[in-house]
Amino acid sequence: MNLKQKAAEAAAYYEANPKVEAVILAGSVARGWDDRFSDIELNVLWREEPSDGDRLLAVKELGGELLSFYPYEDEEWSEAYTAGGVKFEISSFLTVTVEKVVRDVVMEADPCPEKQCLVASVNDGIPLAGNDLFLCLHGMAADYPDELQNAVLRQCIEPGSRWHNREALTARGDWLMLYSVVTDVQQKIMQMLFALNRMYVHHPAMKWQRKSLEKMTVKPVRAAERMDKVLTAAPEAGVKELESLLDDVGALVVKAWPKYADEVAKWTFTRPEQEGLYGRN
Repeated sequence: MNLKQKAAEAAAYYEANPKVEAVILAGSVARGWDDRFSDIELNVLWREEPSDGDRLLAVKELGGELLSFYPYEDEEWSEAYTAGGVKFEISSFLTVTVEKVVRDVVMEADPCPEKQCLVASVNDGIPLAGNDLFLCLHGMAADYPDELQNAVLRQCIEPGSRWHNREALTARGDWLMLYSVVTDVQQKIMQMLFALNRMYVHHPAMKWQRKSLEKMTVKPVRAAERMDKVLTAAPEAGVKELESLLDDVGALVVKAWPKYADEVAKWTFTRPEQEGLYGRN
């Protein structure tokens, strides 16, 4: 099944609406990462607010079965449906909204992961309609600025106070809290690696982590394998691996931005044990 071809067929129905200025194929299909579980993600850019009828017309024309249909929220309309054995995820934006988000991230160095995701969909996307508009947006997002790299690192440089409790959590067997801390630190590591590689975050939960790491040149050795080990090894071994990864990522951060050396040095801190108490000597 050729998902790009199906995406182009669906895009034609949206393009027929005079309110639509562009349709961009995003997600795993645009990046060539799709597998048997992949759906088709389309960003539809509108010159004016779409009505419910506008949004539903393409679903009807494709013979689709609606799965969800959300009103305008956080500057986006979204719906999902199946058609021809494929799931479609549609995100609709006003063109002015997309232009503003690209400016926020690229020109104002806004590190917000959700905003970066929209910019990534432009930077990595494939135009299916509105090629001129797409090229304009793509040109705005083409160069990842130093200021954004710095902003992302500044936002993620502190792994969180709970990270300092990792030994206590492990010793107590507080697994739910421990793995919440571990995944939070991994998320920050990934955001820092995206920034160091001048790549926009393409999913707020770091979906396609292995594929993303494969694209990166600035990263710890065996990064993907070690990231896996953090979550699949025994808890003590996983925490030690994460400590090692943080050391390596910290070295990369300091190499790029020496001013963060003091912050990186704090990553090794752990809550002190009370020696001689509670059966420990």
